[in-house]
Amino acid sequence: MEKHIDQLTKWLQQQVEEANVNGLVVGLSGGIDSSVVGYLIKRAMPEHSLGVIMPCKSGDQDQTDAQAVVKGVELDHLVVDLSTQHDSLFGSIQQGIEHKKEWNDQRAQLADANLRARLRMSTLYTVATNYNYLVVGTDNAAEWYTGYFTKYGDGGVDLVPLLHYTKSEVRELAKELGVPNQVIEKAPSAGLWHGQTDEEEMGVSYDVIDAYLKGDKDLDEKDVETIEKMHNKTSHKRALPKSPPDFHYFTLE
Repeated sequence: MEKHIDQLTKWLQQQVEEANVNGLVVGLSGGIDSSVVGYLIKRAMPEHSLGVIMPCKSGDQDQTDAQAVVKGVELDHLVVDLSTQHDSLFGSIQQGIEHKKEWNDQRAQLADANLRARLRMSTLYTVATNYNYLVVGTDNAAEWYTGYFTKYGDGGVDLVPLLHYTKSEVRELAKELGVPNQVIEKAPSAGLWHGQTDEEEMGVSYDVIDAYLKGDKDLDEKDVETIEKMHNKTSHKRALPKSPPDFHYFTLE
């Protein structure tokens, strides 16, 4: 893993140079993926790296873990609490739709969670513009393949250094980097609502997804079906926005 860390560090430095920017910024959730990225950007740009902690009605433990990462790697950081802004915006949207008598309670929790992710994305890009930094994403191979990220939320980034690493490999990176054990050992969660965990929401464990991505043929058929269904359903998240053909080159009938 030490070799991988060196390669990732050099790759991040190369992206900064090629983009002609000053440094790198990441949103710190207190989870293992963002923590690993926090440690990586500190290595890549020791004087020009920044972590942003963005509580949005988040659990206290998440903020505690994020602060432990900041302290552990001595990463420059700032805290932007988005709870009030989220309540105001979500409330205004809900009020407008309810006025049309078209509010869908069954979709409300997902809409609420996705708005949190998109507010964080907007915050990161506002901070990045201030410092002339690139926004570094935290999605790993399992999340990318299954589409377990918010489109234009945590999926809205400039760089994705962990994209080819399974969740188990991210754990190994974390151990090698010195990420606090409290972060490595906690249940993976996007922090979208109280008590939410990734694996419960997906219906399959990261270990099974990792095994699938590595070509294991001895998996339960139901698990394989779940993974492939998620992948197919979320294909739009991994593609550029669609556009029609350029009709300048066609004769309309």
